[in-house]
Amino acid sequence: MNFDYTDEQKALKDQARRFLSDVSPPGVARRVLEAPAVGFDEALWKRIAEQGWCGAAIPEAYGGFEFGYVELCALAEELGRALAPVPFASSVYQFAEALLQAGSETQKHELLPLIASGELIGTVAFSEGPGVLVAQRIAVRYRNGALTGTKLPVTDGAAADRAIVLAQSDDGPGLFLVDLTGEGVARHSVDTIDPTRGAASITFRGAAAESLGMPGKGLEQLARIHDRAAVMLAFEQLGGADRALEMARDYALERYAFGRQIGSYQAIKHKLADVFVNNEVARANAYFGAWALSSNAPELPVAAAAARVAASAAYWFASKENIQTHGGIGFTWEADCHLFYRRARHLGLVIGAQRDWKRRLADRLETQLADELSGGSRE
Repeated sequence: MNFDYTDEQKALKDQARRFLSDVSPPGVARRVLEAPAVGFDEALWKRIAEQGWCGAAIPEAYGGFEFGYVELCALAEELGRALAPVPFASSVYQFAEALLQAGSETQKHELLPLIASGELIGTVAFSEGPGVLVAQRIAVRYRNGALTGTKLPVTDGAAADRAIVLAQSDDGPGLFLVDLTGEGVARHSVDTIDPTRGAASITFRGAAAESLGMPGKGLEQLARIHDRAAVMLAFEQLGGADRALEMARDYALERYAFGRQIGSYQAIKHKLADVFVNNEVARANAYFGAWALSSNAPELPVAAAAARVAASAAYWFASKENIQTHGGIGFTWEADCHLFYRRARHLGLVIGAQRDWKRRLADRLETQLADELSGGSRE
């Protein structure tokens, strides 16, 4: 089975890389980092929306372009490589996928065309602070058509127009759609390690909301949404990891110490070889995840968790070793190395920490093995 991109997908990827190299050099992310009032670059977001990328996986019936999920993954890889400071992941990987998986026809027809055109920014608010997400820890309440409580942190929460909120209800945990520009919503930006992806604390004080999907099935629905987002985030992480490796390699070839390129020393060679191996492991898992996502295969839960774990580990390692390879200047504000380290840490937490996904992967593999053994015994 060939998991590589087709020629058409490679052409799309090349076009995206050329486009982003022009409109999203590292200086764009640095501007947002140094003045993080909005938490993203509005001009860049508009340019990306004009390319039709926001509607890449949204069906034409809902105003999208329906290119396909593999094509969306290819775009995600280039966005990660360029460190694009835009709310693409929140709006496209999470909010749009939540609507496609759990929304009513009315909700889909109302909101998905706005997502596809970039007119609307969406996010999914599920976290209420550190710790494993379980039903007993959900404090935000939905009652009589209104939400009360606080979500923290919410990625792109300060910029989003709509949010899908995980909250307790009389039926159990559920997902609820709320207009963040309406009454009863208070938002405050919060500091994170990566200000180029703004985050906020959102407090609901009787904010009007409507149910999304099956009542009482919010945790199960959120898990499916995160599985799909995990694959696309894995490609964004892979793009960043590859770029960090290239930066380290290029510096190792141009920097001299004691009359030799530092790349000629074994310590640097081994360091970069380890980064390369981790990136290739992440790539293999990401490709498998893209296949499972695009074909809606039963292997998706396992493939998504594996892609998430491998990509999170690879990006963190690549960004860390990029700093180390650059030596003294790697730790400075003027160097771009820290931009990738910040993004690696952010993406590694945005839909749950790596340790949680490792636990999820182990549980799913155990369940899969038990199903296979029980099936075999029946035969």
